[in-house]
Amino acid sequence: MITNKVAVLGGGSFGTVLANIAASNGSDVYLWVRDSEQALRINSEGANSVYHPELQLSSNIHASENLDEVIKGSSVILVATPSLIFENILKRISSNINKGAHIISCTKGIKLDPFRSMSDIISNNINENDNQVGVLSGPNLAREIADNKVAGTVIASNSKDLINDVKRILSSDTFKIYSSNDIQGVELAGALKNIYAIICGMADSLEVGENALGLILTRSMAEMSRFAVAKGANPITFLGLAGMGDLVATCTSNLSRNYQLGYHLGSGLNLEDAKQEVGQVAEGIRTLEVIKNESTKLDIKMPLVDSLYNIIYKSAKSETLIDDLVNNPHEVDVEFTY
Repeated sequence: MITNKVAVLGGGSFGTVLANIAASNGSDVYLWVRDSEQALRINSEGANSVYHPELQLSSNIHASENLDEVIKGSSVILVATPSLIFENILKRISSNINKGAHIISCTKGIKLDPFRSMSDIISNNINENDNQVGVLSGPNLAREIADNKVAGTVIASNSKDLINDVKRILSSDTFKIYSSNDIQGVELAGALKNIYAIICGMADSLEVGENALGLILTRSMAEMSRFAVAKGANPITFLGLAGMGDLVATCTSNLSRNYQLGYHLGSGLNLEDAKQEVGQVAEGIRTLEVIKNESTKLDIKMPLVDSLYNIIYKSAKSETLIDDLVNNPHEVDVEFTY
């Protein structure tokens, strides 16, 4: 049965703004948060004081720590939790998902052992004859969306009904939604760019200059598309919002948690202290370990990933980032031209 109820799982910065757009468009939105006190504050104050204290939330949002209550009867489920708990959440809700409901990953991460995307995890925990899967990704800095600044995103799915539902629920005058059928490409682009945002933040703190940043961005795109093609994605996807769009926004803005993390690392902080400074989950660190492992196993050349891994986990100096790039023997610029 199709209902007007939308579930948003995750009351962080992105989940909150998605919930508010959907609620402002008239959906009855149930927002799952892990803390009962946070749920009470959101419902009583009409704001998420932890992530967006200045954003007045729609009265159509009902926050709850009760996952079953949030899921029950929902026709669309937007999962915006950290990747670390994503699979656990899917296992908990799988038996209560409405037949015909659409489940969309809004989490930019990848799991290790075995290598799995968030959409893989959804597919492994639902009946795909009953439910359709999608991925939402793009240059979506939550702070700017909360401030009602113009942004675009991509909904990727093999289901036209799911794409149309997401457009209906989340489109607004300032939030433009494009579509794609390359789930793998859109999802990998969103996850991979977090690694390169850390690298760009680090490079900025080292004051390498704009030319060097241009070099890093384009080599980042080459590595991202190289990895994605090896995983069956379409390299052309990386020219769009989910690829180049998200890469530019995340790698050049101090609103990006991953950029912030890299900046602090380049300034001399160790990983734990840098995480403390950022204060929120930066998915790029988790993704770095997964991609380093998988690229080594598949023999995919990713020198920037290798350099960052050595800096964070093998005590290499931050300054080696540029040296490693310049001295790398790879000299082909654009690899996927047809």
